[in-house]
Amino acid sequence: MQSRSSDPAIAPTHRCGTVALVGRPNVGKSTLLNALIGWRLSIAGPKPQTTRHRILGVLTRPQGQIGFLDTPGLHRDGGRAINRQLNRAARQAIAEADVVMQVIEAGRWAGEDQLVWEALEMSPPSSRLLVLNKVDAKKDKKQLLPFIAKVCETHIFDGVYLVSARRRDGLAELESGILQHLPEASAMFPEDEITDRSERFFAAELVREQVMLRLGQELPYAATVEIDEFRDGDKRAEIEASIWVEREGQKAIVIGAGGAQLKAIGSAARRAMEQVFERRVYLRLWVKVRENWSDDEAALRRFGYSD
Repeated sequence: MQSRSSDPAIAPTHRCGTVALVGRPNVGKSTLLNALIGWRLSIAGPKPQTTRHRILGVLTRPQGQIGFLDTPGLHRDGGRAINRQLNRAARQAIAEADVVMQVIEAGRWAGEDQLVWEALEMSPPSSRLLVLNKVDAKKDKKQLLPFIAKVCETHIFDGVYLVSARRRDGLAELESGILQHLPEASAMFPEDEITDRSERFFAAELVREQVMLRLGQELPYAATVEIDEFRDGDKRAEIEASIWVEREGQKAIVIGAGGAQLKAIGSAARRAMEQVFERRVYLRLWVKVRENWSDDEAALRRFGYSD
């Protein structure tokens, strides 16, 4: 008898669904998404909560299509409105996804990793994969086996994968495992679509990335970016953006002596935009103050932090 997979008259199974990347802050979810997609979709940095929005990244293969949902790191919220919103965004992605990937740092299970697991347990039934990132930091990979066994004694996963997002190790195996757990379905997105986010969104993120990289010690969470104008042309995009902070003293930090810091932020962000948008960019930046915007629900909605 001929098997289903070898019957040329039967089309191969096509799978499609959504996959939420969840984890505590700074385990490398955004770097992993970028590596899987092969495109710089999410900004990444050394500071926790660099990712503040749920970002869709689409990976299309002949055998299936995966809609990855990058999420803010789940954390103990600290009481501010923005912290509550970031946690809501992560929990909503968990509830909606067909597959949930809990990303942890290889060899470490911290209190906030347990917090993520508890969110998975409260979510509707879905496939759960455990992804150990940063395995390149471990000289002897065999040392991870007792750690994995201990975690899986009390936390049930449908698969365990070891990867290095930075070196792109283990990604083919992870991709194959994800597809096996997705439902049989036709594609949700056009073959050439990578994300549902606009260039306007990415322009704001690329400016904020430079603020985080250059001023992460001085104001890691007090700044956000709003695009005021995005005038697009075939050969050049003209962008005007405001960097919002919470106090006048923070405004002075962003501007820097003689405007040097703001100029450096703008120059680096412009170069990144030109690489991503594949055309010239004219970028003009302002720095503005809105007191305690990160604890103001109305301000959060204005700046795009909403479900």
